[in-house]
Amino acid sequence: MKVAFFNTKPYEQKSFEAQLDGSGHDFTFFEAKLDLDTAPLAKGFDAICSFVNDHLDQAILEKLNGFGINKVVLRCAGFNQIDLEAAKVLDFTICRVPAYSPEAVAEHSFALLLTLSRKTHKAFNRVRDNNFSLVGLTGFNIHQKTIGVIGTGAIGKAFIRIAMGFGCRILAYDLYPDQKMKDLGVSYLPLEDVLNQSDILSLHCPLTEDSFHMINKKALQKMKAGVTIINTSRGALINTKDAISGLKKGKIGFLGIDVYEQEENLFFQNLSEEILQDEQIARLMTFPNVLITGHQAFLTHEALSEIARVTLLNLDQIEAGMELDNQVKLG
Repeated sequence: MKVAFFNTKPYEQKSFEAQLDGSGHDFTFFEAKLDLDTAPLAKGFDAICSFVNDHLDQAILEKLNGFGINKVVLRCAGFNQIDLEAAKVLDFTICRVPAYSPEAVAEHSFALLLTLSRKTHKAFNRVRDNNFSLVGLTGFNIHQKTIGVIGTGAIGKAFIRIAMGFGCRILAYDLYPDQKMKDLGVSYLPLEDVLNQSDILSLHCPLTEDSFHMINKKALQKMKAGVTIINTSRGALINTKDAISGLKKGKIGFLGIDVYEQEENLFFQNLSEEILQDEQIARLMTFPNVLITGHQAFLTHEALSEIARVTLLNLDQIEAGMELDNQVKLG
């Protein structure tokens, strides 16, 4: 298949090129994001490969369809960026990479937590300035803390296993409780109870109509004062305005996020020479107890290799007319 690869980053191109020889697929890598202006680049291709911040709304899907393209391979797990109803009407086939490396994301979640709890990012900067004072660097133990995990899919499970190694009490909320997690000692509770009892809250659920802004003013009122919140899932799980209010009032003691609800025009770009226009993230960055990374939780060699492998497998199955292992259900 001839595949138009949009929103290309050097690390992605390298991982895909390492596996393309002998695959039978011909990739053309475009740096541009997929939008109405760049969609014509896909003319003459059999399929497109897109990322989580390429919006496949009705207008873009119709334009691609006009070029004779109705096959999309996503190199990500999430698919809330797609108009599924429009895709169904236009007879699109869409596949994703559902679990490229749960451990990569779970480990990054804990990296955020450990950095916030022991202030190693601040210590690093001090020592580079020959400042070896410990004043202001007092942290807190993770051992014996109660950690609430929202969503116990593959990433949530990987996070729980790490947390158990720290000697934590684990509470969880999921629409479909996992018996193996229960056997390990995880207590599944209603969401309100998880919010109320947790010292640390880690989000690992998909973004749906029900989970949109699930961490809001009302939810924060149910949490312990000084709660630590970690989000490596989807930015819009958190109402940023309410989180800022919670930080100002001390309700949120620490916030670590790898995702942000308005990240589309920020993340994956070098904006160091520009004036930051997003006032909410600029405000977040003024808090000393907030740590932000730019959607890098997935970024390990192992995860990139798996993303390339599964994406090529999806293309193989589409081309062969086989049953698709990773097809996104439309409509």
